[in-house]
Amino acid sequence: LISAMLAMRRAGLAATQASMRMARSRATVSIRCLATQMKNGCVTIENKDGVAILRLDDPKSKVNAINKAVTEDLVEAIESAEADSSVSSMVLISGKPGCFIAGADITMFGDASTVEDFTAISTNGQQMMNKIGTGKPKVAAIGGSCLGGGLELAMACHYRIASEDSKTSLGLPEVMLGLLPGAGGTQRLPKLIGMQEALPMMLTGKQVKAKKAKSLKLVDGVADPYALEHAAILAAQGLAAKTLKVDRSVSGIKKLMRTVLEEKEIGRNYLFKKAKETVMKQTGGKYPAPLAILEAAKAGLEKGFEGGSAVEAKGFGTLGVTPESKALISIFFGQTAAKKNPYGKPENPVQTIGILGAGLMGAGIAQVSIEKKFDAILKDLNHKSLSRGEQQIYGNIQKKRSLSNMDKNITFSRLTGVVEGQENLSRHLSKCDLVVEAVFEDMGLKHKVIKQLEPTIRPDCIIATNTSSLEVAGIAAAAERPERVIGMHYFSPVDKMPLLEIIPHATTSKDTCARAVDVGLRQGKTVIVTKDVPGFYVNRCLGPYMVETMALLADGVEPQDLDKALKGFGMPVGPIALSDEVGADVAFHVQEYLSKFLGDRMKGGSAVALKEMLDKNFLGRKTGAGFYTYAKGEKGGKNLNPEIPAILAKLRGGKPALQLSPEDIALRMMTRFANEAVFCLQDEIITDATAGDIGAVFGVGFPPFLGGPFRWIDAMGPAKFADQMRRFQDSYGEQFAPAPLLADHAKANKKFHTK
Repeated sequence: LISAMLAMRRAGLAATQASMRMARSRATVSIRCLATQMKNGCVTIENKDGVAILRLDDPKSKVNAINKAVTEDLVEAIESAEADSSVSSMVLISGKPGCFIAGADITMFGDASTVEDFTAISTNGQQMMNKIGTGKPKVAAIGGSCLGGGLELAMACHYRIASEDSKTSLGLPEVMLGLLPGAGGTQRLPKLIGMQEALPMMLTGKQVKAKKAKSLKLVDGVADPYALEHAAILAAQGLAAKTLKVDRSVSGIKKLMRTVLEEKEIGRNYLFKKAKETVMKQTGGKYPAPLAILEAAKAGLEKGFEGGSAVEAKGFGTLGVTPESKALISIFFGQTAAKKNPYGKPENPVQTIGILGAGLMGAGIAQVSIEKKFDAILKDLNHKSLSRGEQQIYGNIQKKRSLSNMDKNITFSRLTGVVEGQENLSRHLSKCDLVVEAVFEDMGLKHKVIKQLEPTIRPDCIIATNTSSLEVAGIAAAAERPERVIGMHYFSPVDKMPLLEIIPHATTSKDTCARAVDVGLRQGKTVIVTKDVPGFYVNRCLGPYMVETMALLADGVEPQDLDKALKGFGMPVGPIALSDEVGADVAFHVQEYLSKFLGDRMKGGSAVALKEMLDKNFLGRKTGAGFYTYAKGEKGGKNLNPEIPAILAKLRGGKPALQLSPEDIALRMMTRFANEAVFCLQDEIITDATAGDIGAVFGVGFPPFLGGPFRWIDAMGPAKFADQMRRFQDSYGEQFAPAPLLADHAKANKKFHTK
């Protein structure tokens, strides 16, 4: 009887569970029936208690971007919701984790070629945003990246709630493409957060996190990521019922400053005068977009929203056809392409990275690794050296305002420091999937390190050398498993310089290449793959550039004038300051080393002055004196080392100084850099011209507004560029002879880029 009763109970329970499953299934079907997909499949609309949920999820892209299909679907969904009497308000939310709307799809600009075309793009965008800002209340539920046109869309909504997720960031980065926010951004952002806060965001592309956005009143509320949609629905219902009161007013000093600097003409003129001075100081007038942003923003204050919008559209149209914008957009596309792993996704991705050497480079590599959630083991010879590296990493992490104290501690906890001779050293190294050696540039020393390392690591562990100029094949010759050796050339300072050169040698396995590139991409680096030759790509181009530095010094150009001329050209630092940063010892070593391989291309300048600086220990910033002096606690680089004039006098040998203009100085330097870049393309050291442009821009700061050496040659015209090289060749020597590939392009009037 008891058995029968238990059996009946089990049967009843099973029937009940089945019934519940069917009910849930019916409920799911019912909800799904309420969700309607727009014609392009980019937006669905769903009614939840009178609130239309417009969910953006472009099926053809990993991120949402404002393109033709998304725009059409969004307009259709809004019009449908506006016409639906059962809908009282709307929520715009993304169906993609980590991304609200990443900005406009700039491939849409491909068909635009005139000022009128770009003006129309801006005007159409403004009209769409104005439409969003009217009618039934709309709430933007922002989770993940909300940038450019995405933020303009969110600002057009009546209310904004941002997820507190770490991936949530808001910004207007159009200036980085040589453009201005063209869909009302220059008008709505200042109105929401005040001009003082808005200008830095628009002029630099600075992004803010959710909590900062809330304090600025850029968003009206923040929510837990899992509660974002629910919070947005409640806000939408409150707006529709008029029970939610939106207060974005400011008081106290903020109110006073806005009154003085925005409403009063004298204050407004002062604000924009100072802003323009800052822009000119930082850009040298090389970038037209910041000035156009200032003009549009000021017009909004003086002419109102409609008048300001007209100036914004006109500015967008003008900027769209500038060579600066085209160059910056080309860099964007090149950088995007560099995010793809040419060797495919690795089967066994690296998780634990070992770094041999806790100096500036080694500590920098460890820092960018743990910040991107790798585990890192940092090794040095003794505790003093290790401690210095650990302190560098800890100090840099503590400066990151975007991280909470807990996140800073968690990040630093991923680092393990070890020293030579430590009992458990082998156990730590055996955990590594990849080990980067960052020891001094000496082939014998690198061989010694590899021979000591290999017995302590797993057979599948990759050995990456951070050499800046030595051939990787020569380093790999000391390894028992050379197929696991690869070059990973980081640039200093590692936490700030975005480029990483990956250098496979002839027998490096594809798996090793795939895993190494994957590490670089996950570290947030812009990766280019180069051939295994002395200097690789960037330093190979820097070789003739730095030789020409010595040639110009010998011709009578003073160090400060040399730096000033190159900064005037658009370089972030001059060659003299650069030499002091990398060290005279490194500069001398690279010049001597590359001279063995590049022949005439490394002629023109003598290394005698560098050798004397080495003998006097004038190595640059690291020793307190190089060409310039670096007193402790001072920025340095302003005062010439008092012993340098005597060194330069010996170099010049009493010959009279040449009278050269800043333009001639810069051209002599930069044409040698660009010509060597063409040699690198000719010799297949780089894969294509885009890789060459990306490497130069992100490796040494080649002026972004020029787009890189190949874009610069294209803009000048290969024939004109080659003619300039030949004039220098006649005046100064064979080191200026155009590369054969450049001569071919000049003869055929053929550009290096087709678009």
